[in-house]
Amino acid sequence: MKAARLTAFGVPHEVVQCADVADVGEPGYGEVVVEVEACSINPADLLIIEGRYPSDIRPPAPLGIEGAGRVAAVGNGVSDVAVGDKVMSLGRANWVQKLRLKAEQVIKLPAGVDILQAAMLKVNPATAQLMLRDYVDLAPGDWVIQNAANSAVGVNLIRLARARGIRTVNVVRRETVIRPLKAIGADVVVVDGDDLASRVRTETGGASIPLAVDAVAGPATLRLAECLADGGTVVNYGLLSGQPCQIGPAQVVFGGITLTGFWLAKMMRSMPVSEIRALYQDLAGRLADGTLGVEIEATYPLDRIKEAMEHAGREGRGGKILLTPNEPIRTKARPA
Repeated sequence: MKAARLTAFGVPHEVVQCADVADVGEPGYGEVVVEVEACSINPADLLIIEGRYPSDIRPPAPLGIEGAGRVAAVGNGVSDVAVGDKVMSLGRANWVQKLRLKAEQVIKLPAGVDILQAAMLKVNPATAQLMLRDYVDLAPGDWVIQNAANSAVGVNLIRLARARGIRTVNVVRRETVIRPLKAIGADVVVVDGDDLASRVRTETGGASIPLAVDAVAGPATLRLAECLADGGTVVNYGLLSGQPCQIGPAQVVFGGITLTGFWLAKMMRSMPVSEIRALYQDLAGRLADGTLGVEIEATYPLDRIKEAMEHAGREGRGGKILLTPNEPIRTKARPA
């Protein structure tokens, strides 16, 4: 069978290759075999490949944080899933045609769920959900501000916040993405800049904003903090700028602003299995009913992995890049 392999750390389209590997074989006791139908390419995948992300991966190695497919076989002792069920993998080597996993490493999905969207369920929707849920006690009508708002996390955060009645201020780099974000429920969309705080106050009528979500770091963190109410919290989950987070001493000392970090992998290591399953079952339901969903720009088979890597690394994409290890899958339009 085919699998993507990391040959060395470096430029993704140069160091990742499609290889023939041994079949996974039959499932043992408590195991399932999954035929992988779709896998996403995340920014974290690219950082791992480049050697710039916390990971115990050492080349040569398999790859792929996310994947989803159908159960092809079940071993003795497995009762939660059956052959033919759609599932999401909790494993971390998903860019492959088949997986053999412990039954507790798969999340059963609703039968009608879009498998391409399910392949993006593990990281970005969970990240958005937990950042909205775990740092500030938000009620309907409250405000949250985020940058990189047209990213997959940003789009999921807008959709999840809208479902809860939470209003969003969305900071972007290009005016061209304002209309699409408004169409999915963004309340305010502004282009980043040095006068961000004053423009946000104008757009929100001087609303008190208790939570900021930061994917960029560097001076972008400082600009978000300037938009917050006293006692507010900045949650950083990314470093798109490649710079350290910045926050002013006056904001910390006199404004009581808190800066903290979020890393999904670390958080999940401390979560009970029952809580992990409940999280993803909730998100899967929201995916099935149309609450969640992001745009997909292109899909590639595994034997075109180098093209997929190059495409995933382009600036200004209009959607996610996915792999379809077994057969092509047609993308579906996302609901507004």
